[in-house]
Amino acid sequence: MAATKPSKPSASANKTATAKKGASRSRRSALWELRLYVAGMTPTSVRAFENLKKLCEEHLQGVYRIHVIDLLERPKLAHGDQIIAVPTLVRRLPTPVKKIIGDLSNAERVLVGLDLRPAGSWR
Repeated sequence: MAATKPSKPSASANKTATAKKGASRSRRSALWELRLYVAGMTPTSVRAFENLKKLCEEHLQGVYRIHVIDLLERPKLAHGDQIIAVPTLVRRLPTPVKKIIGDLSNAERVLVGLDLRPAGSWR
């Protein structure tokens, strides 16, 4: 089997890659508004918050705001973000809105779900 030499990316491909990197950087520097919906201080809720805080500190370095919403105290707030399970993380900003259900223990899936990593990178 003959080996082929990888082709050099075209100038337009380099511009696209550079634009994507720039967009990724600007997306990370914009304020991230995250809502974590929980139902009381259960072990799963606490674990979800700890996992989220750790990911934010590692990947968003100070440009994030986390709002923890306890649906036992404020159940009507579930309607606004169409919450059907808890814990649920809702990324309000940057748009588009994204939702992730669970304790956020699979860091790679959470990063992909938040658009901090490209899809398919966690497999």
